[in-house]
Amino acid sequence: MAGQSKKATKKFEKKHLKDTLEKRKDFAKIKQRHQVKTKKKARNAKDNAKASDDEAEPLGQEVEKKTQDKFNEMSVDQFFEGGFELPESKKLKSTANSKNPASSTGKRKRDANVDDSGSSIGLSEEDLDSDTGNGRENHQEDLDALAAKDPEFYKYLQENDAELLDFGAGDLAEIDKLSEDEKPQKKRKKDKEDDEDEEVEDTNDQIEVTIAMVAKWKSAMTEQHSLRAMRQVVLAFRAAAYVNADEGKNHKYSISSSDVYHQLLVLALEHTPSVLQHHLPVKESATGKVRIATESKKFRTLTPLLQSHSAAIIHLLENLSDASTIKKTLNSLLPLLPYLLSFKKLLRLLVKSLVEIWSDTSTADPTRITAFLVIRRLTVISDASIRTALLKTVYQGLVKGSRITNPHTLPAINLMKNSAAELWGIDREIGYTTGFVYIRQLAVHLRTSITQPTKDSYKQIYNWQYVHSLDFWSRVISTHCNPKASSDSTLHPLLYPLVQITLGALRLIPTATYHPLRFQLTRSLLRLSRATATFVPLAPSLLEVFQSVEMTKLPKPSTLRPLDFSSILRVPKPYLRTRTYQDGLGEQLVELMAEFFGIWTKHIAFPELMLPPVVHLKRWLKTVSSSSTNGAKTKGNNKNSRLTSSVTLLVQKLESNARWIEERRRNVEFGPSNREGVEGFLRDTLVEDTPLGSFLEGLRRKSEEREKMLERAREAERERMTDGKEAETEMDGTENEEDDE
Repeated sequence: MAGQSKKATKKFEKKHLKDTLEKRKDFAKIKQRHQVKTKKKARNAKDNAKASDDEAEPLGQEVEKKTQDKFNEMSVDQFFEGGFELPESKKLKSTANSKNPASSTGKRKRDANVDDSGSSIGLSEEDLDSDTGNGRENHQEDLDALAAKDPEFYKYLQENDAELLDFGAGDLAEIDKLSEDEKPQKKRKKDKEDDEDEEVEDTNDQIEVTIAMVAKWKSAMTEQHSLRAMRQVVLAFRAAAYVNADEGKNHKYSISSSDVYHQLLVLALEHTPSVLQHHLPVKESATGKVRIATESKKFRTLTPLLQSHSAAIIHLLENLSDASTIKKTLNSLLPLLPYLLSFKKLLRLLVKSLVEIWSDTSTADPTRITAFLVIRRLTVISDASIRTALLKTVYQGLVKGSRITNPHTLPAINLMKNSAAELWGIDREIGYTTGFVYIRQLAVHLRTSITQPTKDSYKQIYNWQYVHSLDFWSRVISTHCNPKASSDSTLHPLLYPLVQITLGALRLIPTATYHPLRFQLTRSLLRLSRATATFVPLAPSLLEVFQSVEMTKLPKPSTLRPLDFSSILRVPKPYLRTRTYQDGLGEQLVELMAEFFGIWTKHIAFPELMLPPVVHLKRWLKTVSSSSTNGAKTKGNNKNSRLTSSVTLLVQKLESNARWIEERRRNVEFGPSNREGVEGFLRDTLVEDTPLGSFLEGLRRKSEEREKMLERAREAERERMTDGKEAETEMDGTENEEDDE
């Protein structure tokens, strides 16, 4: 028994002792913090109770007997949280409670809308201006009753603690207090009277905003950085943002003039961030991290204004249609982002609105780029949790926005993919985590389609969203994996699974109908191979197309327009077995084969790399070029001279480049095991100086010219459609006029 116990003890010490001790230490630290916190609260409560007793002694025994028990039961913090409610006789207190039972909890009701992160999106005008109105009225009645019943105590409060009697409108009343230094000392008494008049006006009807009011606010915000003026502007801006949205809500201000509306929007968007920067400066480190005094009294006071202003901007972005106004609104968000990092719920709504603008292919490119700049800025200054949620939202917006792909939306989708790929390099640890999750999701879809085939299972793979997702991750890895040090990149481990998924997807249905999809995925793999200097075996998948019926049999003559392979995944049925489709396939195959071998055109092993594909291509040329079999003409042979001549030229260039490499590697003095020598072979030679490189440049120029020609045809088609719609509109208007006559 003793031996077993000793063995178990050793096993426990080896495997679990360290973790157990660490857990106990952590628990002891937490317990100690709680004990210190409890002792501190008890000590503060005791000191505050003693201070309350000391202050109440000069006021007489009668007041002391009434208040001592109540004050001893609460700390100073509890006293201020209670809305400055002064303990009085039971009769007076019951009277006040009967008038408004919730008068002392007005502020807490407003704070109940704030979530754990300190954000409250649904801020209304009542939150900013009139949530504590009933509490102030009841409190003032209590103070009047106190002055009548005990004038000595009331006089003492006036002389020693006047702030208790000047009860304001919650947090926003403190904004006026922070703005007191904006005016001379002599005028403060008059300003207090003006504020009282403003409070009376708040309870009346809506105030019509005029140009003079906007000019006055602008002067105060630019010259004095007035928080009071900023408050009024935020309230008016909120009313302008919700002018057509919430008719049931009562706003302090109303806007009926378009000129006033425009000037108010410009004032709120341009000058509100500058006033905030003046009172709460943002400090940014060299690494891009920002710091704001979020624990300061000013930040807590300005929190409702920040939330209200941001919520109004989000609502405005969702309802604006003018491109210039949307762009200006987006630019105004850049200086506000550091202040919003504490409000997670607000940021979530803001990111959702930004991604919707950025991923909308119908929006103008300058507006979408501006939205992306705001997203990128938020990614740079945010912490890990916000970045993770932001990258997930961006990827979901990308997938959603790429569902409809045609020649008109393809440039916008490419802009989305290129810009989003940049975000994954800001924090590569988080970029790898999110990339792994979504690439694994693509692999699960592919595995399900292969292992559990159904009639429509392939549609989960053969659609634009899946293809664009694979292409997007190829852009991410190509952008952030340096060829010279790709193994050191955090994103480099994602390369192998992405290549395997892409190769599996392009061979899922090897029919002629989906050859365009195969070409799309091949271009994604070519980008990966070129950027990361990683060999990807693409020649076999391209040679499979040469063996299809579309490339070996004689095509049918056709007058169909040429296909644009960049914007289709599936060939329409009328194009199958036609000369138009065969010519298009030949152009794509020659171009892709040249691009693949062009990546390795300077490699020392190029002659061995090109040998199997060249043998395969020569065999195909011999098959399609044979004109007779046993003296009889073969009906099925392909005699497309344009196709055969282009493939023959490709074979000649490959063989010429192989001879060129063999001539230069005859003089090397290292073997295949010398990795450094192999990688440094022809390092200083340009690709354009090789036989295959010059041929590839010619193919690229032809492809660019063909793309320009297609773009001109699209523009002409769009103009014809626009002119036709205008003509129909004019005819409808003429018919309506004739009917009226």
